[in-house]
Amino acid sequence: SHICYYRECVRLCPPRIDTVVYQSWYCTVVQYTQHIMNLTMRAILSSTAILLSAATANAFTSSRIGATQSIGRARTASSAQVGELIEFAKYEGLGNDFILIDDRDRDTPSLTPEQSERLCHRNFGIGGDGVIFALKAPPEGDFDFSMRIYNSDGSEPEMCGNGIRCFAQFLKDLGADAESYRVNTLAGPIVPVMNADSTITVDMGEPILSGPTVPTTLEPNAESNSVVEQTHVDKNGKQWKISAVSMGNPHAVIFVDDLEKDVDFEVDGPALEGDVGAFPAKTNVEFCQVLSPTHIKMKVWERGAGPTLACGTGTCALVVAAIRANKIPRPGKGEGVRVTLPGGDLVIEWREGNNRVYMTGPANLSFKGTAMLK
Repeated sequence: SHICYYRECVRLCPPRIDTVVYQSWYCTVVQYTQHIMNLTMRAILSSTAILLSAATANAFTSSRIGATQSIGRARTASSAQVGELIEFAKYEGLGNDFILIDDRDRDTPSLTPEQSERLCHRNFGIGGDGVIFALKAPPEGDFDFSMRIYNSDGSEPEMCGNGIRCFAQFLKDLGADAESYRVNTLAGPIVPVMNADSTITVDMGEPILSGPTVPTTLEPNAESNSVVEQTHVDKNGKQWKISAVSMGNPHAVIFVDDLEKDVDFEVDGPALEGDVGAFPAKTNVEFCQVLSPTHIKMKVWERGAGPTLACGTGTCALVVAAIRANKIPRPGKGEGVRVTLPGGDLVIEWREGNNRVYMTGPANLSFKGTAMLK
C-alpha cells in the first residue's frame, strides 16, 4: 500500500520528486514490505505448526482412547463420555436393525438412554432401531447373560424378539458359542436356540392375556380376564377392534381386510401407540391381514421406535390373538404360522402343550466399527 501511494504522489507531482530520492525510497519501501511479508508468513507457518501438532496429539489421544477405553472388555463402571470412541457391531433381524455393545463385564449399560438415542440417529449417528447391551448374568438365577435395550427414542422396552435373535448371534460371533443361551431380560428369562440352518428359535415364554397385566384399561370381554377384539375409538375418532396381548411388552393387535386400504399407517399407528388412556404404558401396534390359515401379513408401529421392518414380539402376539379370535385354527405340534412383515418372514408356534410361544427367524451381522459419542 505504501508503494502504491508513493507512485500516485509521483504521478500527481512529478516536478517535486527527485528521481534518485524516489528510487532510494522506493527500494526502502520494497525491502520494508518484504520484511513485513516474511514476518507474516513466519507467523502463519508457526500457527499452522501449532495446529498440526494439536491435531496430531488429538489423533494420538483418540487412537489411545479407542484402543484402551472402547466399550467392551476394558470399560470401567462409569458411563462413556462425550468424545469417547466406542466399539460396536451392527446386526439386523429382517431389517429390524440394532447397535450391539459388548458390556459382558458390566451389570448395567455403558451408555445412557440419551447417548443411545443419538447413536440411533440415521443422519448424525450410526443409525438403528435401538441399542442392545450384552451384560453379565445376575448373581441370582440360572442365567448365562443379561440383555438390556434402549429404543431409538431413548425409552427402554422390556424385550424385543428380533433383538434377542441379534443378541444371540452377537454372542456367538464374540466367541461365546453355545447351542442355546439363557438370557435375563426385563420380561423374564428368554432362551434363544441356534439352529443348524443358521436361523434362531427363541422360546418367548407364555403370553400374558389378562387385560390389567398387559396393561390395558380396555374392558375385558373374554376368558382369563382378557381383551379380544374389543371396540375402541382412538383420538382421531376412528373405531378399531383391539386384541390386547403381552409378550413381556404390550401389544394392540388389529385385524383388517386390507392393510393398504383400511389403515392410514402414519396416522393410525402413533394415535394408538400413544393412547395412554387405553394403554397406560403405551403400546406396540400390529395391523394384520389373514392370507390363509397358516399365513398372516403384518405391519407394525413399535412403541418407542415407530415404523419398523419387523417386530418379533409383535408376531408372537399376533398369532396368539389370531387363534383366540378364531381368525385361524391352532396348528398342530411342530407346525407354525408364517408371518410376513416388510422385512421378511418369521415362523411362530404357540404350543398347546406348554402354552409357550416359539419364534424362528434369521439374525445377521451387517458391519462392525468405531463411533465417537456426541
